Amino acid sequence: MYKCIDGTLWRHIWIVGDLHGCHPQLMQALRERRFDPYQDLLICVGDLIDRGPQSLQCLGLLHKRWFKTVRGNHEQMAIDALRYGDMAMWQRNGGRWFAELDHAEQQRALAALHSCAALPYILEVRCDSGINVIAHADYPAEEYQWDKAVDGESVLWRRDRLNQLLSGKGGKIAGADHFWFGHTPLKQRYDAYNLHYIDTGAVFGGALTLVQVQ
Repeated sequence: MYKCIDGTLWRHIWIVGDLHGCHPQLMQALRERRFDPYQDLLICVGDLIDRGPQSLQCLGLLHKRWFKTVRGNHEQMAIDALRYGDMAMWQRNGGRWFAELDHAEQQRALAALHSCAALPYILEVRCDSGINVIAHADYPAEEYQWDKAVDGESVLWRRDRLNQLLSGKGGKIAGADHFWFGHTPLKQRYDAYNLHYIDTGAVFGGALTLVQVQ
C-alpha cells in the first residue's frame, strides 16, 4: 500500500493533479517549466485514465523513469473490470475509450492496466519541503504513519474530509508536513492547513495544476 521516494535523487520534484487522458496539456506544462527528464521527477495523484482523449498515452507514462503515480479510483475501476469481466461501471465512468482502441492498442493498454495493480495507494516523498504524502482522495486517519493500516477504498474514494474543510470544519493531519490529493474536480487549487487538493478539472476544461515541492 505504501511506497517511499528519496527526494535527494532528483533535482526538482513536481506533483500534478488528475490527468484523465490530458496528455498534450501535461507535455505543454512540462515544457513551460523546463522539466528535465534526466534530473526531475513528476508525481501524479492518480486517475491517469478515462474521460479524456489520450488515456493510452497517459498509461505510457508508467514506463518513464521520471514519472511516478499513486493508484486512483479510475485505475481501480479498470483493474476490477478486467479482473472480474464486468465492464459496465468502468464504461459508465469514462472507460469507453478502451473499447474504441484497435487490437494492438488494446494489448498495450491491457499490459499497462495490469501493471496498475502494483501501484501504491500512498507515496511518501522526503524532499526539501519536508515529508510529503500523496494519495488519491484522502488519507483516512488523523495521523500519518508509515505502513499504517488504512482502508484502501477510502484512500481512493472518500470526500468527507474535503467536504468538512469546505464547510469551515476539520483540521490538519499530523505526522507529515504536506498531504496532496486529487479526485474531486475544483475550480482552483484548495489548501487548508497542511492539506492540498490539486484536481482542477483539466479534462473538463479547467487548468492542469502542477506544484513544485523541490
